[in-house]
Amino acid sequence: MPTGSTTGPPERSTVWLGMLVLYVVWGSTYLGIAIAVTTFPPFVMAAIRFLTAGGVLLGWSMLRSGRSFEWPTRREWRDSAIVGALLIGGGMGMVAWGEQTIPSGIAALLIATMPVWVAVLGGVFLGERLPRLAVAGIVVGFIGVAILVGPSAVGGDGALDPAGLAAIIVSPLAWASGSLFSSHRAMLPRRPLVSTGAQMVTGGLVLVVMGVFTGEWQTFDPTAISAESFLAFVYLTVIGSLVAYTTYSWLLGVAPLPLISTYAYVNPVVAVILGWIILQEPIDARTLLAGIVIVAAVALIVTARGRMWRPAARTEPVVTPLPGSSVSQPAAVSGPR
Repeated sequence: MPTGSTTGPPERSTVWLGMLVLYVVWGSTYLGIAIAVTTFPPFVMAAIRFLTAGGVLLGWSMLRSGRSFEWPTRREWRDSAIVGALLIGGGMGMVAWGEQTIPSGIAALLIATMPVWVAVLGGVFLGERLPRLAVAGIVVGFIGVAILVGPSAVGGDGALDPAGLAAIIVSPLAWASGSLFSSHRAMLPRRPLVSTGAQMVTGGLVLVVMGVFTGEWQTFDPTAISAESFLAFVYLTVIGSLVAYTTYSWLLGVAPLPLISTYAYVNPVVAVILGWIILQEPIDARTLLAGIVIVAAVALIVTARGRMWRPAARTEPVVTPLPGSSVSQPAAVSGPR
């Protein structure tokens, strides 16, 4: 997918091909994580994934720019580290850890509530005035979450592992916090790939520390990783982080933001379907109802916030995933990938 400037608008079919990449690849990363963590310690896996992807992006940027390449300033490294810790460490790390016990489809639905948390935290801490449509989306989103996790709260049938569930719920909270900081307070590198690479590398280092504190590095045995887990890890690193993010960055320059933002409510649908087909994850009436309610809430909030963004916000890139993707963008709400 092209990433540089173009002499004219791209063909409609090319734009839709890019959207298909976001729909399928970022939707499939939940499945990839679930397969990877069966034999690959989650924090170790995520750390290696993002240190590798971030290093490749920084290296590619250096080769492309040559002598004109500019390393991030100290302030930019600091803010990149904060954003990376929240998005990659808190967002991606918690997804990987939680998917050890939580089905990938349910994880995707819970993480899809990230725009809900962006709206809530933006209103509480940044004083953003939310239109009624966004408020309605917040209410609908929490209803969807209640439907999905309600049995776990009361110990009923279909209850989920409490620790894994807590990790999955923390993930979109961390991602929303990092997204808001990146778009309102952070000073990040001007070049999108450098910004993304810096956040991935610093976030990867945070995951290394998380792996140390949980004892994963001390007991890590590379020979215990299955072929399926290793292939899933490669897919997440190369396709999920590098190919999909490059496509996303290109689309931000050539496609309408309302179209790009549709991945926020297509991805969880793709994730649920893939989990059902490949991992035989059950889809019951409660999951279907919760999924419909959550996707509707995301659609309401993305639409409402899209009306709030000014055109200038489009030109300020911040990382996506990404548990799927990998970094965040002020113009289009994204989540861990």
